[in-house]
Amino acid sequence: MKIDWAALGSVFGVSLVVTVALVALFTLGIAGLSRRERAAAQGGSAALAVTGAYACFAACAAAVAYGISLIVA
Repeated sequence: MKIDWAALGSVFGVSLVVTVALVALFTLGIAGLSRRERAAAQGGSAALAVTGAYACFAACAAAVAYGISLIVA
């Protein structure tokens, strides 16, 4: 049995980068929603933060759906 270490390292690297990117996107979404809560408590509006948060969550959902489609196909 021969292991292709270059391919294994490549898969590990891509998986690590995609995982960190998804966690960062989700964190930005949570931060955007918390700004909405903070703005609502102060009587203001944070429409841009909420829009950005929903965009981050949509990007996360799209990445997960793409990953599932790769697994199923």
